[in-house]
Amino acid sequence: MLKALVLCGGIGNRFQPLHENKFLLSFLGKPLLLHIVDMLRDAGIQQFIFVANKENMEELRLVAQGLDDLVCRVVLQEEHSGMAGAVEAAGEYLDGPVLVVSSNDVVEPSAYLKVVEALEKGDSDVCLLASRKGQYFPGGYLVVDEQMKVSRIVEKPKPGEEPGDLVNVVVHAHRDAHWLLDALLRADTERDDRYEVALDLLIREGKRVTAVPYVGFWGPLKYPWDIFPVMEYFVWGLRRRVSLGARVAPGAVVEGSVVLADGARVLEHAVIRGPAYIGEKAIIGNNVLIRGGCHIGAGSVVGFSTEVKHSYIGRSCWFHSNYVGDSIIDDGCSFGSGAVTANLRFDEGIVKVRVGDERVATGMDKLGVIMGRRSQVGINASLMPGVLVGPGAVVGPHVNLTGNLGAGQRALAQAEYRVEDMGEMAPITEREKMRRKLEGI
Repeated sequence: MLKALVLCGGIGNRFQPLHENKFLLSFLGKPLLLHIVDMLRDAGIQQFIFVANKENMEELRLVAQGLDDLVCRVVLQEEHSGMAGAVEAAGEYLDGPVLVVSSNDVVEPSAYLKVVEALEKGDSDVCLLASRKGQYFPGGYLVVDEQMKVSRIVEKPKPGEEPGDLVNVVVHAHRDAHWLLDALLRADTERDDRYEVALDLLIREGKRVTAVPYVGFWGPLKYPWDIFPVMEYFVWGLRRRVSLGARVAPGAVVEGSVVLADGARVLEHAVIRGPAYIGEKAIIGNNVLIRGGCHIGAGSVVGFSTEVKHSYIGRSCWFHSNYVGDSIIDDGCSFGSGAVTANLRFDEGIVKVRVGDERVATGMDKLGVIMGRRSQVGINASLMPGVLVGPGAVVGPHVNLTGNLGAGQRALAQAEYRVEDMGEMAPITEREKMRRKLEGI
């Protein structure tokens, strides 16, 4: 029986300042991993092996314990040794066919089904999901013939040196896990590509490796702004639903494909233009505008006169009279009154984000802030396009944040004013004259 080997042991260094466990990101009220499990279950898979690292082992165990209708096992990948190490960590539990799946790749249910069906046809030893990319992608490329038989895998070529446009998506079905494990033992490389080298070894030894073409949605989560297409995939597929426990006040406007989860409240004169997901017990306050495709997490409060446009908001966040555009806000963050996110450069060019020592082009001309958990923003602060704010950081009142802020750091504005004695006040100010004039109308 086909088992699913779900890889969850990677470290998301490029995903900062968001939490490293991408598979625990919540979409439509449940972790991404459970969406992946549901899709695999629909493809007929009942046995799962989850590969964890030391940091997320317990969290994965809790997720697995809730899957009582499936056969699940969690194994530990001791070292950060890539896909090869993940497969080897589960080696003693692998026999017969196995489907290797990355928890960082979001695809449609049909993708899993296509690969499973391709393996069941019986004329391939390994089936690799393949998607065509119109622009450079920092991953593996497949070289195939007219029958989609793979002759070579080129891992992370330099831009401009790609052998084609067919990209390797980590949904791989192996007819016999022992073949893969044996090839991993013999694969010789100094790069972090031993898994791909092992596949090349199987090809050279006569195993038939086939690319399974796929044209549906694929959202690889490498950088934090990759959340946007994944959010759009989930949100744009929504059908309008207002839970029985949700409440919409008279005078509020809820248009289009909007889901209001149980306990959500929409107060007077708020406007929600779908698609949008409003999580459990979230509150959309008076005069709020939600538009452009938004995901508002459970327990968040979008307070008076706030506008949220095309943004992913985590759980238990607080806002009051803010503008939040094209931003990603992790759980437990708060914005003081008047704080805004800038999301468009003056030259309307592509927003670049500093990740480590390099500036990475996001491909987006509109991008606001990306903010880690439990960060705070003071009143009237401004956050410039593409800044990263680390977990637990504080952006002080009136700060104009133009660069990244690390975890636990504070950015404070310098006080520019001074206090002086004013002497005797004029008996009647211009404002008082105006007030008296108005009283006489």
